[in-house]
Amino acid sequence: MSDYKEVFSRNLRFYMDRNNKSQVDLITDLGFNKSSVSTWVNGSRLPRMDKVDILAEYLHCTRSDLIEEHELDENQYYLSKETQRITNFLSKNPGHRVLFDASMKVSAKDVEKVAKMLGIFGEDNG
Repeated sequence: MSDYKEVFSRNLRFYMDRNNKSQVDLITDLGFNKSSVSTWVNGSRLPRMDKVDILAEYLHCTRSDLIEEHELDENQYYLSKETQRITNFLSKNPGHRVLFDASMKVSAKDVEKVAKMLGIFGEDNG
């Protein structure tokens, strides 16, 4: 079992890389102390849980993603499981891509209207 500081350091560096963030970004964007960030990244200290929560939100992950030991998939492109699901669906169903492309060219309000209409049709068929 790894040391908690090492686990946190490894996870922090992973999510920083995934989000193209540097130690300087954490310092300037979040107002963290330079020496504190350095000790977190090099694994010599752990942050308080309130800081972990701020980091998790900033790095688009969960608290457990940062503090728990788990296998990090370096090849995983998308951080969000929902984004992965949608991307996989579009790659396996290229005919639906036209809907995705069309939605990028219209207003959010119009997309919402179409989604409601499709929902109504779906209810009738279900």
